[in-house]
Amino acid sequence: MPGVLVLVRHGQSEWNLKNLFTGWKNPDITEQGEQEAQKTGQMLKSKNVHFDEAFTSDLKRAQHTTDIILSILGQGHIPITRSQALNERDYGDLAGLNKDDARKKWGEDQVHIWRRSYDVPPPGGESLKDTVARVLPYYIQNILPKVMQGKNILIGAHGNSLRALVMVLDRLTPEQITKLEIGTGEPFLYKLRNDTTVEKKETF
Repeated sequence: MPGVLVLVRHGQSEWNLKNLFTGWKNPDITEQGEQEAQKTGQMLKSKNVHFDEAFTSDLKRAQHTTDIILSILGQGHIPITRSQALNERDYGDLAGLNKDDARKKWGEDQVHIWRRSYDVPPPGGESLKDTVARVLPYYIQNILPKVMQGKNILIGAHGNSLRALVMVLDRLTPEQITKLEIGTGEPFLYKLRNDTTVEKKETF
């Protein structure tokens, strides 16, 4: 029987709080972000989820969130693999800019297109389509086989790298995935069938 796959977006980061485009920049989580991670850990604990391995990005906001969750679960000893493949979407020239300032510079409509279109990248950055092309092969090669072997896997990552996975798992169209919001600290639990499709999805 396949194992359980849990996706968690990192807790609120210092730059989420400041309304900045973050991307591959590397701020840590805030005190609220730590509380969000603790809450997710408690929810998973109440469901008696035991993980065999965890995967996270190369960025400390995802790593810190994952560490807190595993600590709450008493499972901090399990193997954790870190990879740039799970990093947030690269916002290129927008990274570090206040979102309101970006709207003043490029206009509301243009910034909305960069943030919410599927295949239009910001200057020097990645579109969501580019992020899917980076995340999906890593998932298929490195994570999915472990789930199919019966292992329970935690992925602590980012809004857009997780949207790339949710798009595939939930079989969403490019239009549907651009409308999906994943809150900070928000977990999704998937139980897969033997053919890798989703048997059950739980949100908390």
